[in-house]
This record gives sequence, structure tokens and C-alpha cells, in this order.
Amino acid sequence: MDISTGCNRSARLRQCFIAVAMSGASVAIAATSAWKPERTVEFVIPATSGGGQDRTARIIQKILHDDAALSVPINIVNKGGGGGNIAYSYLQQFKGDGHYLATATPGLVTNSILGTSVINYADFTPVGVLYSEYTGFAVNADGPIKSGADLVDRLRKDPESVTFAFGTSRGNANHIAAGYLAKLAGVDVKRVKVVVFKSSIEAVTALMGGHVTVVPTPTSTYVPVLASGKLRIVAVASPTRQGGAFAQVPTWKEQGLDIVMPTFRMLIGPRDMTAAQLAFWDQALGKLVRSPEWKKELDENDWDSTYLPSSRSRTFLGEQAQRYRTLLVELGLVK
Repeated sequence: MDISTGCNRSARLRQCFIAVAMSGASVAIAATSAWKPERTVEFVIPATSGGGQDRTARIIQKILHDDAALSVPINIVNKGGGGGNIAYSYLQQFKGDGHYLATATPGLVTNSILGTSVINYADFTPVGVLYSEYTGFAVNADGPIKSGADLVDRLRKDPESVTFAFGTSRGNANHIAAGYLAKLAGVDVKRVKVVVFKSSIEAVTALMGGHVTVVPTPTSTYVPVLASGKLRIVAVASPTRQGGAFAQVPTWKEQGLDIVMPTFRMLIGPRDMTAAQLAFWDQALGKLVRSPEWKKELDENDWDSTYLPSSRSRTFLGEQAQRYRTLLVELGLVK
């Protein structure tokens, strides 16, 4: 089952989200902003250091500084735990202040759908969708699971013997991908054992230590630790094979299971940011996504450029909320 529900275009991930012609985005950000940061900017990360969201923020921090897009420092503030609620509660304290941004993933949407948080995407100002990527499934390289087929066989024989680990909250895109693997393997999704860590990199560390069975998480999370030789990526939930470090990893489709799981990364700000503040960030992020440095990061991490400026991001989040609710209902995790 292709779980990129609602996507009726071609296989690449950008067709699973809102397509935006960069020429149009360039026009939107061309005007000079009447506001700019006057003091240190904080990027709030709803995960511990080293994970995918943390890496994204640090890449943006470096490029914005190197390109002189900002004249003030950017501080990275990690507030992991609580399924993102700790970070998002902190962000809510700075209503209308464009000096505070946070990274966000589908967990911002799914937490409220699941009822695990009273905070949802409507409590914030969408600043921009940055990129999208697919979920990779990794096991311990020294363990008995050598392929996606081995993982499916083990699930079918003894579901309780397989522990899925991921960050940062239940019901997010990683959890949905694991749920669909179980469902297509003929296993009751509610029997699937999951362990939630404060970040995906913590889950990967537990996997390398032999403490969990499998980690489903966006593929770029694995990039910093692939050289350790302690991981084996057995499948990627993408419509076609990825490039770079994952070129030799088969998709689930190649292994007989129609699982496609795209996910997104974006920046949000506190409620009631002004038009001038959003114009500044549209300009800064527009410059970022056009830079050679950012394009290099996209290539090296196998990220798909699905940039959306602030004006389009609110609609995007609304569409993703409908999509994830449908998926979670189908998995029986939401009524």
C-alpha cells in the first residue's frame, strides 16, 4: 500500500507535496523586508542534539552565517522530550516575536490528532517548509536480520520479539511506517512494540548497542554513523531507489511491500508573527534554498527540495493534517 495518501502525481517525493516553482518563490521574496532581527535568534529543536532536526538547524545556521543573510548570531536550543511538547511550549512564550523559530516534523500534526498533546500546528506561525525525505529501516549489522524479508518473517513468526525504536513521539511518520510494515506483513498493528526516544539519533545509538531491533527514521539520520559499520539499512520506504550512500538499499516495493513514507521538515514561529517578520524570513530562507551550499546538502543527504514560503505553508500543514488523520485511522491508532 502506498501510504503517501492523496498523492496522484509521479514517484518523486516532491510530487507528494505541494509543487512550487522556484521562480514564483523568488518573486515572492524579492521585496526587502522592513524588519530584521535585532538580537540573537534562537532555533528551538524538539529533540536532543545529533538527530535529524538538530542537524538541519545547524546546517541552516552555518549557511545563513556564511552567506551573511543574518547580522546577528543564531543559537541552537535543544529541548527534547515530551513528544516535542517541551520545545513547543517554550516557543509559545514568545508570541509575535520573530527572533524565535523551531524545527517541526509531522509529529507537530500527529500529536494533536492522537490526543497526546493539546498543542497543534494552528498554535504557531508556519515560516517555511524546507525539504522532504523518506523513511529508512535499519537493523544492527551483527544481528540475524539481513534483509527486509528477514524482518517481515520475524514479525510474522513472533511480533513481540521485534522492537521498533524512533524519536520523538508516537503516531509520527516513523510510527506510521512501522505500522504499515506490520499491517502488510499480516500482523495486528497493536501488537507492534515501540520505544520512543528523545531524538532519532538516540534510537539509532540504542540499535547499534543491540538494545532494540529496528529503527525506522528519515535516511539522513543515518548519514553520520554509516561509516561505523554497525548498521544495516534493509529497506527504504520510497517509490524508487535513493542515491548516494543509499543507492544499494532496496525499496520496500522491490521486496514486495507497497510502503511509501515521505516526511517533511520545516520551520515554525510563535503565534502572531507579523507580515514584516515573515517577509524577512521568506527572504532569508529563499536565499538559503538557492545557495550552492544548501543544494550540496540536499544531494549528500538525499533530501528532496520541497521548499514552500510562509504564505503557502499554512495550507500545506492543513493538507498534511487531513492526510495523517486518514493514515492513523486506517492503522487503528485513531477512531
